[in-house]
Amino acid sequence: MKISLESLRPCLDGAIPAVVATASPDGTPNVAYASQVHYVDPEHVALSFQFFSKTRENVLAHPYAQVQVIEPGSFRHFRLKVHYLRTETSGPLFETMKAQLAGIAARTGMAKVFALRGADVYRVLDIENVDPRLLPAPAPPDALLKLRRTFDHLGACNDLARLADRALAALTHGFGIRHALLAMLDETGGALYTLASLGYPASGVGAEVALGEGLIGVAAREAIPVRINHHTGDYTYHAALHVADPASPRIPLPVLANPHSQIAVPLIHGERLVGVLYAESEQNAFFSHADEDALVVYGRHLAALIVQLAALPDDAEPALAAPTPTPSGAPLAVRYFAHDHSVFIDNDYLIKGVAGSILWTLLNEHAASGRRDFCNRELRRDPRLPLPDFGDNLETRLILLQRRLAERCPQIALEKTGRGRFRLELARPLHLNAA
Repeated sequence: MKISLESLRPCLDGAIPAVVATASPDGTPNVAYASQVHYVDPEHVALSFQFFSKTRENVLAHPYAQVQVIEPGSFRHFRLKVHYLRTETSGPLFETMKAQLAGIAARTGMAKVFALRGADVYRVLDIENVDPRLLPAPAPPDALLKLRRTFDHLGACNDLARLADRALAALTHGFGIRHALLAMLDETGGALYTLASLGYPASGVGAEVALGEGLIGVAAREAIPVRINHHTGDYTYHAALHVADPASPRIPLPVLANPHSQIAVPLIHGERLVGVLYAESEQNAFFSHADEDALVVYGRHLAALIVQLAALPDDAEPALAAPTPTPSGAPLAVRYFAHDHSVFIDNDYLIKGVAGSILWTLLNEHAASGRRDFCNRELRRDPRLPLPDFGDNLETRLILLQRRLAERCPQIALEKTGRGRFRLELARPLHLNAA
């Protein structure tokens, strides 16, 4: 029976180096190790191009090679006859291989040498099982069953806040994932912000990642899943991911200090990027190829639910609040900086951007009239708020604001009173100051 390239995906994770054999135009053979053989599709693989070696010189002159790969669980050897087609130096394939190579480099102590210059794409002409007497490796846990268990635990959610939390909790029941976060694309389209997290000492709600930076940013920019199955010390793919503006106030991203497996899956609905689902583990090789496929399906489902809930109509008017006691105690000093809409409370950074602008607007409305009840519909029409003319992430920004207040300043709270309706609760008086 003909061997399919898809069945060899476990051989293409870089756990065991592959061997590439080429020949010069005069027939002189050359054999070398390949840092990475990457599965592209059922007919193509890509080899990492890091430096101008004899292998690359031969392939450019005579575009045929043989690649031997090894299945880690069984040590079966497979020989691929391949034909060189092209080299890609940017785009999704290049970025995926760059991220994976960072993990391979760190594992082999070659981080400073393994700089990817390009992804050499080959057509696979034939696959040979070198020793058919060896038995295949035991099948990994069924990723489809993991996905089903995840969906079963997710269940039905009627609001975005609940969906964000349950979407992460369901990963533990289905895939055994204990550390994950959900990042949403912001209104500028240039960064993502953390809306919910799982398994970390600090939630990191509000932490930002710039588009294209780190695993999360690359997965978002290229709209591709990015998976690393080995520990990497590369700064770009480690815990310290960049923020959109390094000079602005910062909330630390809640990630493991030394992850050994990482995966970032874009949440895509149609052609629209909604956000990124990121998960990690302290174990090597935690995420299989099948897990990646299943999590991509889960990400598409989650994106559709987010868009669907965001599109539900809000209640037309805010609720009427019952009289409450006047806040007492020392006033909270609330300071607002208009250039980035950042808000500080008693000199501690709270939030910025759209969420900061919303909070400042609500507090000023309350200070002017004593008003406490508001609705999303009026916020969307408020010219003071930097909301985009397209898309709608107002609800997720309100969830972000609500969670940041609960963590950093519980004396100010937003209480949900209906669909698209909420109430401002104050336990202490405020002193507002626009810087």
